[in-house]
Amino acid sequence: MRATDQIPLPFIHFDRLDFDAYVAGPNGPAVDILKRTAQGQARGNLYLWGASGTGKSHLLQAVSTTAADNGMRVACIPLAQIAELAPGMLQGLEMLDLVCIDDLQYAAGSAPWEQALFHLYNRLREQDRPLLMSADQGPQSIGMQLPDLKSRLAWDLVFHLHPLDEVSLIQALQQRAQARLFDFPDEVLDYLVKRASRDTHSLFRLLDRLDRASLASKKKITIPFVRDTLGIKH
Repeated sequence: MRATDQIPLPFIHFDRLDFDAYVAGPNGPAVDILKRTAQGQARGNLYLWGASGTGKSHLLQAVSTTAADNGMRVACIPLAQIAELAPGMLQGLEMLDLVCIDDLQYAAGSAPWEQALFHLYNRLREQDRPLLMSADQGPQSIGMQLPDLKSRLAWDLVFHLHPLDEVSLIQALQQRAQARLFDFPDEVLDYLVKRASRDTHSLFRLLDRLDRASLASKKKITIPFVRDTLGIKH
């Protein structure tokens, strides 16, 4: 390390994943009904599905945050951490105002989890409480083995979340940079979107990486700096 290099301090950024931080792009209809649900104006179940980086987890957390701000009792279960969870935790959730189950695909093929989800679905329906779910595939393709659960997943509203187009991706990156006080010129963001993976997870990680590299080298973030840091040839 050169004497002039700076070691960036490991500040942790806690993002508030609300609706304002989500660029809807082609997913406006899904966002509209989710907002209404979070405000207690819609009662139906929803199933969101799409590829990584389309904002499924973000939207469920936005619903949870907004609903809690509105005085609703909410649970958001992240099944990506299923190894640390137990199906019994779903007991009694029908007494809440709203339940979100994120990354439903992790429960597919697990008989205890599928049974617990099936019974939770029925209990919430009896209580007229909304159940919001997300997965990486549609309800018929997710791989659930319990036929009754598989059929119920498709009973209500199903939204396929689509990746953002180039303009919307740049807008999402601008919001991310502004929220974290990153200094990223628009031409750099445009350059990244045209040459990097189009999912927001990957692009956000690149922003973080470039910001750390800029702090360490004390260099401004320019297109040549991005090329050198990321090893882009053109």
